[in-house]
Amino acid sequence: MRERVLITGASGFAGFHIIEEALHNNFEVYAAVRKTSKTDHLKHLDVHFVNLSYRDVPALKQQLTDIKPDYIIHAAGVTAARSQAEYDQINATYTLNLASAAVQAGINLKKFVLISSLAALGPLKTLVGSISERSKPKPVTAYGRSKLLAEEQLRTVKNLSYTILRPTAIYGPRDTGIFIFFKQLVRGIEPYMGKAEQKLTFIYVKDVAKAAIKSLYSSNVTDYNLSDGNFYSKYELGNLAKEAMSLKTFKFHLPVIFIKIIASISEKVSSLSNKAAILNTEKLNELMAVNWSVDIEKAKAELGFYPAYNLKTGLIETLKWYRANDWL
Repeated sequence: MRERVLITGASGFAGFHIIEEALHNNFEVYAAVRKTSKTDHLKHLDVHFVNLSYRDVPALKQQLTDIKPDYIIHAAGVTAARSQAEYDQINATYTLNLASAAVQAGINLKKFVLISSLAALGPLKTLVGSISERSKPKPVTAYGRSKLLAEEQLRTVKNLSYTILRPTAIYGPRDTGIFIFFKQLVRGIEPYMGKAEQKLTFIYVKDVAKAAIKSLYSSNVTDYNLSDGNFYSKYELGNLAKEAMSLKTFKFHLPVIFIKIIASISEKVSSLSNKAAILNTEKLNELMAVNWSVDIEKAKAELGFYPAYNLKTGLIETLKWYRANDWL
């Protein structure tokens, strides 16, 4: 009999790849999606769809009693919200509710894996050093603070075996975040925010998926930072993408003050329509941070996590997918 895993955020970018990796490892997969989620890209996969009542712990308890998952990988969350309270409710409170319901259901859950974010720890202010699991958390955005809160609340749930994964910037097929930058390159322009030197880090989504599945078998109740093990200058993503697509672009640097004005306008326009701003003044704290270098030695030693992709090999596969699927 196959072991059963419940994967939340299943219709999302990372969730899709985690599902594929779970199926590859012969799990029976329950994919948690919202009623409004687009699931056409999941229809060909052998999964059971469920809609979880994240706001209601007793209802969640009954749903988990019915599903009886051996494992839960919680990848659901939001990266854009209208307020700190909205971030906290979806990213933190829903995490706590799901974990609490799993314990109360008495289903003998073997592992609860939370897909958090390196944003929960925040960047370093100088080019010296790297972020480790021992780093004091200093998130610089509402999103990062909500992810840190999710981690803190998860640790309060008694009798729960959990693992927290903090990937750095994730990219790969189906990503719509970094993809925006690739679209600009194809149009012949290569914009950058200011000229300050940066250490940036990335991780290919398939490596995140493999780490999530590895975590299911870990006996440790702990947290791990994830990246591809390297750091990159602010120009390397563009340089490698241009090389892979044989592009020539016009490179230019936008003044920081100009970017802040644009972000401020974006915030005001979004507030008028009661929508979350994709770019806001606070988000610039992450995008323009000096150092996102990550120490992944703990994940290597305890999880056996050795990334299969660096930025170059991951980009080649990603860009090939974008073009094959008419995204670029």
